[in-house]
Amino acid sequence: MPKQLINLMSKGIVMAQTVDEAFSQMSLYSDEVLYVLIKLPANAVMAAAGVVAEWREAFCCLIIDKDEVTLLLPERAFETFAERLPGHLVAKVRYRLITFDIPLDLSMIGFMARVSSALAEANVSILPYAAYTRDHIFVHADAFDAAWTTLQQLQNI
Repeated sequence: MPKQLINLMSKGIVMAQTVDEAFSQMSLYSDEVLYVLIKLPANAVMAAAGVVAEWREAFCCLIIDKDEVTLLLPERAFETFAERLPGHLVAKVRYRLITFDIPLDLSMIGFMARVSSALAEANVSILPYAAYTRDHIFVHADAFDAAWTTLQQLQNI
């Protein structure tokens, strides 16, 4: 048994082992919040990290790559901190969060592939994000209902 699984089980967390188990056992979660996707220049790491540290509420995300800094924040957080984000570019679309509320094994293969395939068939664009044990997607706010319905159908297969 993988050490990660033993550690989580000792804390009372049982992980789904297969994609089918994950879909049959998971709950879907959303929070009614509109999110904004923000691009910052690569040198804005400290400003972006400061915003995330000060906001301290779920859900927010900071990604730093070699070319840019990206923030995904609740719209309300962006409105609060916009002046502290130099050179920001904000996507016009607003997003909604969907969390797959089940601990997932880090070695699981195919979970997000099944999600993305089903949502692609429903013509829903996604931004996937992963935490240590849970996966999340963001969908355009106007496609949220279609995404939610599609994912509920996946649970019932």
